[in-house]
Amino acid sequence: MKEELLTITQASEILGVSLDTLRRWDKSGKLVAIKKDGGTHRYYREKDLEIFASDLMKFASEWIQDGVEFPGTFYCSTSSIFNARLTKMQNALMQKPGFEKLYSLIVLVAGEIGDNSFAHNLGKWPDTAGIFFGYDLAKGIIVLADRGLGILETLRQVRPELPSHVAAVEVAFTEFISGRAPEKRGNGLKLVREVIIEQPISLFFTSGDAEVRMKGADKIFRVTRGQRIVRGCLAKIEF
Repeated sequence: MKEELLTITQASEILGVSLDTLRRWDKSGKLVAIKKDGGTHRYYREKDLEIFASDLMKFASEWIQDGVEFPGTFYCSTSSIFNARLTKMQNALMQKPGFEKLYSLIVLVAGEIGDNSFAHNLGKWPDTAGIFFGYDLAKGIIVLADRGLGILETLRQVRPELPSHVAAVEVAFTEFISGRAPEKRGNGLKLVREVIIEQPISLFFTSGDAEVRMKGADKIFRVTRGQRIVRGCLAKIEF
């Protein structure tokens, strides 16, 4: 049976990007289209689109570092959109066998990280407001990212003496910070640490040149200095 191909318009709707973006990706080799019998019209296999959209860390990393466009299905421009998609993910997790006790904690961790991005950058986004939020429940991966101020610049508003990204991230994950009204800075990440250290959940989190790598089974929390400086925040949750 001959495989049915998708038009460029259908591919655009599935990925949530413009037709011009798909044309650019085709020309650059990022997502190559199929052209029938030497024609000029672009077509796509549905499986190719699924594979392309599955590299969540690559999309998130390229976006926060260089502003590279990614499939719009992963973009949450507001906290209300993020929380609606978080609820959708929660409903899907609830249906997975063996996740009856863990699903709410996974959602809590992702929710705290995403909500932190919006709370810390409210009215202060350097350029693009909103966050990247993608997940692959079959692989047990959730990725969140923002192009915001980052942990150090945010916490220096209430702790101006913080000397480095590593010190700021350490504080964000371990100390209760009262903050300035009306928001509380950093307390969500403290809860994230407390949950992960007791559960079979892993976390990679980076902001600036600070990196956190946690595996709940190891019950170890440490912040180290990475090899590159990351704009905003980037997190990968595995379970």
